[in-house]
Amino acid sequence: MIGEETFKVQTNSLEAGTGVASSAAGTRPTKAAHCDAPSLKIVYAAGLSPNDSSLYRMWALERLGHRVVPLNSYEYESGNALLRKISFRLAAGPSVDRLNRHLLRLVERERPDLVWTDKLLQMQPKTLVKLREMGVPTVSYMIDNPFGTRQDPGWRLYRKDIPYYDLHVVQRDRNIAEYKACGARDVIKIQTAYEPTIHFPPPAEWSDADRNREVSFVGTPYDDRAETLAWLADQGYKVAISGNRRSWERALNAKDFSRLYCEGELYQQQYREAIWRSKINLSFLTWANKDEFVHKSFEIAGCGGFLLAERSEGHCQRFVESEEAVFFTGREELAAQIARYLPDEAARARIATAGQARAKRDGYHNDRQVGLIMKRMREIIGRRGAATGTQSMAHAGTGAR
Repeated sequence: MIGEETFKVQTNSLEAGTGVASSAAGTRPTKAAHCDAPSLKIVYAAGLSPNDSSLYRMWALERLGHRVVPLNSYEYESGNALLRKISFRLAAGPSVDRLNRHLLRLVERERPDLVWTDKLLQMQPKTLVKLREMGVPTVSYMIDNPFGTRQDPGWRLYRKDIPYYDLHVVQRDRNIAEYKACGARDVIKIQTAYEPTIHFPPPAEWSDADRNREVSFVGTPYDDRAETLAWLADQGYKVAISGNRRSWERALNAKDFSRLYCEGELYQQQYREAIWRSKINLSFLTWANKDEFVHKSFEIAGCGGFLLAERSEGHCQRFVESEEAVFFTGREELAAQIARYLPDEAARARIATAGQARAKRDGYHNDRQVGLIMKRMREIIGRRGAATGTQSMAHAGTGAR
């Protein structure tokens, strides 16, 4: 946890690319994508670790040519497990206050064009008010659903923040109306995306000889996934489940856990290679989160895996059924699709190749999706500048870059 005395050292090391955010990231991409618009300086506040997609969106901003100054919210968590749990549930306490003070201090020092938060549940409304007074536009990227029925804790402060951000990025059509009903200034729907430096296809010679997972799921046991996967195993299919061990131990009985669970939690290279090693990759919607599509579907496609996903309008809009992905509704159709495609390597290879090509062509990757967010933010920055006759904080007194 970062204290007051260490903040200056910590943010300097992050700025230099040698602090926690960058060292935790592994090898980050260095080649910037082509972008005609001038680069911006962005303070990026999020939980940053190799296991978080927020890190991938930060990488995309860097590839798009922007200068990113990270603030890692994980560094503000209490070392005491009970206090950490209470602070998360209430979004309150000394660690939350400290994070907000340090964020404002970082903005005052760095004078950014923009503050981007990525599922930052500890942001206080008064901090957003101060950022507006300082002339710094703000965007909140939210991968989850604060209005869903999953009953996740920690939303108390975030719901209060909604009217104060300049832009909210959400994943669901219904969220647009829900956010606006809570006073949101602007809301844009952007789909989740795969990370092109992590999620890419296997070598051309890859085949079933290299695959040791038949029906594979990597993820969490939301909704009735545990029961469905155990039922598939009872039908005679070889099911492989990877994910958080404790969660799956709770969701499965001892017998099913012993026969189905393997390899633990998988991230980055291990996750990609698990997709490569799977004949069929399952992707479930989270119904309690009101999902229209899921992150995992785009990652599987990006990795060149055979995607068998739960049917939804969102999935069907993004992949041609039975040509670029295969879909199911209910257990019986799920089992029928597995029976159809598990023995047919040629069909699986053809569909996986087409799905990967579609994902790449239509921009289901972070560079494209993050670029769409930045396009909207430039419009907001431009409107604000035209209305006030002022330049962004970073450019004040220096002229536009």
